[in-house]
Formats: sequence, C-alpha cells, structure tokens
Amino acid sequence: MESAKPHPIGRTGRLLLAAAMVAVGGTAVVTTAITATSARAAVVLNDSEVTANLWEWNWNSVAAACTDHLGPAGYGAVQVAPPQESVRLPNSNDGTHPWYEVYQPVSYQLESRFGSRQQFAEMVTTCHEAGVRVYVDAVVNHMAGTNNPPGTRGYAGTEFSGYDYPAVPYGAGDFHRPGDNCPTDGSINDWDNEAQVTSCELLSLADLYTEKESVRNKIASYLNDLIGLGVDGFRVDAVKHIRKDDFAAILGKLNNTVVEGRRPYVAQEIFDGASNPALQARAFIGNGDVLDFAYAKGIRSAFQGSIATLANIPNWNLDAPSANVFAMVTNHDLERDGVVLSYKDGTDYVLANYFALAYPHGRPSVYDSFTWSDRNQSPPHNGDGYVTDTVCGGTWNCLSQTTGIKGMVGWANAARPVQTIADFTVINDNVIGFHRGDRAWIGINDSGSAVSATFTTGLTDGDYCDVISGSVTGSGCSGGTVTVSGGRATVTIPANNAVAVHLNARPGATPSPTISPTGDPTDRIATTFTVHATPGADQEVHVVGSIPELGSWAPADAVRLVPQGGNTYRGTIDLPPSTQVEYKFIKVTAAGGVTWESGANRSLTTPVTGTHAVTETFRGDSVPGSAIAASFNATVTTFFGQNVFVVGNVAELGSWNPDEAVALFAADYPVWRATVNLPSNTAIEYKYLKKNPDGFVTWESGANRSFTTPPTGTHTSTDTWR
Repeated sequence: MESAKPHPIGRTGRLLLAAAMVAVGGTAVVTTAITATSARAAVVLNDSEVTANLWEWNWNSVAAACTDHLGPAGYGAVQVAPPQESVRLPNSNDGTHPWYEVYQPVSYQLESRFGSRQQFAEMVTTCHEAGVRVYVDAVVNHMAGTNNPPGTRGYAGTEFSGYDYPAVPYGAGDFHRPGDNCPTDGSINDWDNEAQVTSCELLSLADLYTEKESVRNKIASYLNDLIGLGVDGFRVDAVKHIRKDDFAAILGKLNNTVVEGRRPYVAQEIFDGASNPALQARAFIGNGDVLDFAYAKGIRSAFQGSIATLANIPNWNLDAPSANVFAMVTNHDLERDGVVLSYKDGTDYVLANYFALAYPHGRPSVYDSFTWSDRNQSPPHNGDGYVTDTVCGGTWNCLSQTTGIKGMVGWANAARPVQTIADFTVINDNVIGFHRGDRAWIGINDSGSAVSATFTTGLTDGDYCDVISGSVTGSGCSGGTVTVSGGRATVTIPANNAVAVHLNARPGATPSPTISPTGDPTDRIATTFTVHATPGADQEVHVVGSIPELGSWAPADAVRLVPQGGNTYRGTIDLPPSTQVEYKFIKVTAAGGVTWESGANRSLTTPVTGTHAVTETFRGDSVPGSAIAASFNATVTTFFGQNVFVVGNVAELGSWNPDEAVALFAADYPVWRATVNLPSNTAIEYKYLKKNPDGFVTWESGANRSFTTPPTGTHTSTDTWR
C-alpha cells in the first residue's frame, strides 16, 4: 500500500501566504504585484487539460499526490472538495459525519474537516510547484440546511441558525424565503419551473438571494480569497439553482488568477433531466464549461453492453458541445445513484477511464475517493470528524496514480492537438481501436479473452512503448512494445485491458510531462462577445459561428449570451488562437424558434495569445439606452481586512445604499478596480467608501463625484481617495 504524506511548503508558498492573507469571513483579497510576479516566475504548470478529482481527500494528501504522482504524470489540475467551514454532524440521521457535511457552509472561513487555512494554502503552493493547477469545489448557491438540529456548529466552532449566519454575515433578508421570493412553501415542486428551481430551497438548504448586490459581493469575496491563495478555477456546485444573470454578475467580480494572470476556469454542475431548455446545460455555457452527465451515462451503457456503440458518440444527445464540457466517467453524486460506472464495476470502470482520456470530448477528469457501502457514508476520519490521510489500496481508491491511468494522461496530452478520431475499428462488440491523427493510438478489449488483431495506427513506423502496461525508460520500455509498419500494427490486447501508444513514448526517449511556461492550460483565447439587442420577452440572445466552439452554425449549439442590463448581452468563450472566425448573433425562443440578425457574416481573427473582445449591435434592432461599461479605478490605501466600494445615484451603483455598493478589487493594489454596466446618456454621481471587517463604513470626503455616460462605448473614471 502507498501512503500519502505531507510535503513542506516551499519558498513560493510563503510568498503567496504572506501577501494573500485575508481576514476570515470572506473579505476581499489584496494581492500585490510583487507577489504575483514572484509566484509566476517560480512556477511552471503542466500544459494539460486532464484533471484529477480527489474528492474529499484532506489537504496534506492532495499535496502529496501532486508531488508524487499528478505533477510527474502531466496532470493539468487537481479538483479538491469544498474548503469553507461547514456543519459538523457527529450524530446525524444518516450516520456519523456524512459526506454531505461539506456541502452545507456555515461561514467562508477556510477551516474545514480537510484541514486549516494554512494547510490549504500550503497544498495549493505544493501543487503549483509540482506543475498542477488547483480547482476548488465551490458551494455558493446556499448555506447550511435550515433543518439542522439546534446547537449545530461548524468545524471552526461557528454558531448559526436557519437564515442567520453571522460569521459571513448573512441575515434573513439575504435568502429566498418560502411564501416571499420563493413561490412555494419552500420546496421545489416543479423541476421545470425556472422560478422554483432558482428561488426555492434545494433539500432544505438556505437558498441565497443572489439577486442582491451585497450577497453577490460576499460570494465574490470568498472566491477572490481563494484566488488570492493561488486557486486557478472552480467546479461550482448546484449552478442550476442560481439565476444565470446573477452568476454572471458574480463571475464578473472575480480577480484573475495569481500564477497565470487569467480568468479562473469554471465548470458548472447542471444536473440533467429538465425538459425546460432554460434549465438544461447548454443554456449555461455562457458562464463557463458544464459537466456532461449524458456522456458519463452513455459510457456506462456502452461498457455494460457493447463498446462498439462508442463509435456513435457523434450522434449522442450530449449535454453540450465538446468545447464547453468538463468530462467525467463518474462523480460523487452519480456513483451513489448507480447511473454511471464506479470503482465497484471493476475493469469496466478502469477501461472506461482509459477511453475517456483517449476520446476527444471535453476536458477529461479522473475521479478518486473512498470506498463506501452506504450512500451517506463519511470518508475515513478521526474522532472529531477530520478526514485522515489517504492510504491507497485500503479504504481509498487511487486510480489516478496507477500506471495505466498515468500513461493515458501522457497519451491525452500527446494527442490533444488532434481533436478528431480516425479508423475506429470494431473487431467485435467488445474490442475496438482508434487513433488521433499521427499522434496516438489505443485498443480496448472489454472481453474475458485476449484478442489479437491488426489496426491502422496513424503513427510513423517504428517501436512504441505501451503506456498501459509500463512506461518509457532510458533504454526501452518497462512494459509492452508495439511495432508499427506501414502505419499498421498487429497487437494482442489482454483480456479486460487495453494497449495504448503515442508519439512521445518511444523506447529510449526521455519521459517528462508537457509544461507550459505561459501557464495557459488550454492554448485558447478568452473571447468576449458583447451585443446590444432588444429581444422579445420569450427570446434569448445567442452567438453562433463557423467553429465548434460557436456551434458550427447550428443554432441548437449556439452560445447563450447573458443579460447585463440595459439591453446588453455578453458571454466569454475560449476560442483557438490565430484563427479566423465568422459569426452572427441570433435570438432564440424556448420552443426553438430562431431569428438571425441581418447582413453578412461578422468576422474576427483571434490573436496568438491573450484575450479578444468585440462589441456590436444586433443588426435590425433599434437599441435605446444601451449599457455603457464604466470602469472605476481608485487609488486607495487600506489596512488589513478593509475593502473599497463605489456607491452612487443609480440602481447599478446601489442608489446610495452602502449595503448595495459595488465592490472594487485590488489585484493592482493600491489601485482598486471594477467595471459596472451603467445606462447611457445618464448623469452619474458617485463616491467611494471603505468597509471594515466589522461592517463599519467610512465615506470619502468632499462633494459627490460626477460624470455623464456617453450614448455608446465605454467610460473610465480614474480617482484618488479624498
């Protein structure tokens, strides 16, 4: 058995921890430019889209896995469990410390059953030093259940009650309440009713009133706290239950990541099953990638039936296009529901993971957690509920660390430039093979007998190491060898196993993960589409275009743009670099009706690196009062834990209410920045204010500041605190 051990924090971690410390309770992070530069110079991250989901591992064990396995194998990221303080349930009806404790936040302090704030920060630093990004499972739709027994406390000792979470703080007015802004008695009775799904309580969990600016600011401050500690992205829990516009507003408040200086990666959990298009995954991709439940269920069906049916994936009704998918074979919810494969399925599960790493659909992930016999069972823990260190081979599954999976991570990295498969060969119902251009080939045998067959590999002639059975060594291969002649190879695939080769695994080659000094995990350009439009009451605005990321001109696969207010719609989509793209804006009804804007196709060419943005008006629309993107830049000196806001005379700036003021962020401290959509041709008055950790507000002195927004375009205010 292999035991995960803690690793010491490095120099980079001390720099980050010293500069990114924040007060508990979710205040915004101040990260100095010096710190960001130091961290960026010291860290080189793997150029990979593969994520290891180490669900409910403690922070020391995650750090050890990054150093000993994930980094050397070439994983691009590790996904970790929710790090905020949660309820502690030693005597629940579902047993001692059920796994779902961590999905019931009581505060945004980083004190959890997985470790302390310092241990979390050290884990992030250790993973970065191993070349691995860190994605956090973020719970921001709700707080702890209103039905928890009186006296229940959090892991940091925080007291709370239904609709009262003083450590954040949240009060009764910060939640959707039964009979008030929830149209039912509190529960969701109709899962196709968008108002119920987004404004009522999921499993009696206190549903946050994310329409409120003050609630959005507190959520954003929590996420920015994590970003300040080095977190690179988020798997966001229960996003279906947050209004898309609200979540877009929260994302707009987030800082860029510390190490790479990019927008944090976002993967949204949108449970499938809704017949209402507004509640299906495709409707959410304007805010980030989505988990593809249909893909995971389809893989289970194939591996429990005939894997030859995997040739039909292009015809499957998947949750979203590949470019917008965080792909999985299983996760913690689905494995307990029995609708996908899990470790309990033995070799079917292992082979399915090989396949998912080989097939070009979304960003693949490998899931590891603990064994269980009861669906609510806790991970291994001590007497106080704290999760103990992972020991592979016992009560913990460590598929991500096995030779075959690590070999397939390298395979996926090598094949990534080719996003298509070729020569999908069916030997029989349970033996298949295919290749990704001239870069990689795999054969899978899901039967009980070894099978020998000849396959077209796409590879140049020569010898290759089988990365399932071994790895490349200095003198040859530690496992099997495949010889390609004339582009073909005769291969014996063992029973219930696979053989896989790629161009970077040749005998005698020097093995190493692919690294990216620029730190860009996707080699894509974050492209922001903004359009001013006047859709009908039953219409949404989408962008569709000539490449798969924009739906390949298919309206059903177009990307929804999120309303920003003032007839403005916006979405950010990762596009390939140095690519000419044609596109148009369309209006789409829930019934599938499509209205195309008039005129010729629009076009853009993405740059080699960086980002790109376009701002247009929907052709044929007369757009009164289009929103103006107003940037506020204020030089303000603050003390530890103090934050800066802008407040003004219009609703978008809180209507002079400090509780609704717009938070500014200090990635370039002492300059605090925020961009707010304001109505055009409007006289704006505003001031800056500071908020202490205890909520005390200090207004700047002097008269109100003012400007008038232009009819179109943008506005920038650059000020110094008075």
